[in-house]
Amino acid sequence: MAEATANGLGQHGLHASHAHDAPATGVAQAEVHQEHPIKLYMVVWAWLFILSTCSYLVDYFGLHGYLRWSLILIFMILKAGLIVAVFMHMAWERLALTYAIILPPVLILVFVAMMLFEADYTLLTRMSFFGPGP
Repeated sequence: MAEATANGLGQHGLHASHAHDAPATGVAQAEVHQEHPIKLYMVVWAWLFILSTCSYLVDYFGLHGYLRWSLILIFMILKAGLIVAVFMHMAWERLALTYAIILPPVLILVFVAMMLFEADYTLLTRMSFFGPGP
């Protein structure tokens, strides 16, 4: 600070010189102000409309069983993926941040699948050792 005062810059002069250098580079403004074309949002909106229509048609045609729930879950995951990727700007984030947000739900689904198989095994062993019940 003493050198800046000796050079005649003082505290306000030092900040003014940095403020003068920043707009000249234009880097800070380009990173902050980023716009995506409206066509991208319209295409995503159209895909969300199509996927929602397909999800509605699953109920309209009266599909039942695993086919119904599989299609509904597939359409739901596709819609959620589009929303997260485009509207929440995850498609333009760093890979580490993407992994930090996407990896935990995927691991939870893996653990749920493991518990599902464990539940079937537990039910099988209870039925074979204790019988079907009264």
